[in-house]
Amino acid sequence: LNSITISFRISLFCSNFATQINIMEGKKKIIMLGTGSATVTRCYNTCFMIKTEESMLMVDAGGGNGILYQLQKAGINICDIHNLYVTHAHTDHILGVIWIVRMIMQKTLAGKYDGVLNVYGHEKAIHVITEICRMTLHKKDFSLIGSAIQMHVLDDGDRFNVGDMQLQCFDILSEKEKQFGFTVRFDDDKRLVCMGDEPCNEATLHYAKDADWMMCEAFCLYSDRDIFKPYEKYHSTALDAGKLAAGIGVKNLIIYHTEDTDLAHRKEKYSEEVRKYFKGNVVVPDDLEEIIL
Repeated sequence: LNSITISFRISLFCSNFATQINIMEGKKKIIMLGTGSATVTRCYNTCFMIKTEESMLMVDAGGGNGILYQLQKAGINICDIHNLYVTHAHTDHILGVIWIVRMIMQKTLAGKYDGVLNVYGHEKAIHVITEICRMTLHKKDFSLIGSAIQMHVLDDGDRFNVGDMQLQCFDILSEKEKQFGFTVRFDDDKRLVCMGDEPCNEATLHYAKDADWMMCEAFCLYSDRDIFKPYEKYHSTALDAGKLAAGIGVKNLIIYHTEDTDLAHRKEKYSEEVRKYFKGNVVVPDDLEEIIL
């Protein structure tokens, strides 16, 4: 082969390889920033990004400024975050939100953040965020709420768009703490449903029926229920999640918000228990794992 032919083939290979990378990067995906329940110490509290080619939605932010490190490890620039959905006001979901808001306030004032941060949540969640910011942040920072930081109070059933994602929130009917789950419909008509971090109420199951993807909490294994007491804590088990998903025709099931005593074997053990009922695709992600939708 002459040098021109070799050069052409190398160029063609590089072009095709770059195209394949771009295709993979363009896919819809979830980036699990954290996968643990409230008191975990070996992983981060449950929170995640939903990302498409055009848009990105952050869901919750865990329980502290560890969210900043999780974002750094995931390669996500905080200046690229413009939409944040808060499910409820428990500390392991909402305190990290304060840090996200605070850092974006500071970057806005320094001229390093373009646009607006939209924070979505029900009335109590938005009230808690606003009041913590009022009581703990500098007045100059807090003055940005209503301009650079836009708070959006949602009611049960409200719909809104984040770029190419169509969302609908719903009250999960918790007896412990008001909490909103949500559905996402993508531009290819695929549907993702997040059922919150408590056992699913029968009255909300129609939101997840026949969903392409369902995100469901499983505090522990059913076989470990006597150790972790999930039902006393208003949580469920991997077995419960699998039985639920099988009953409503879900295609893919994501398990999260777990205890953290055996992370090395969590995927294997939780998946095995889920599959006693559910025959679809099961994902038990680790922190920072990406799930292609």
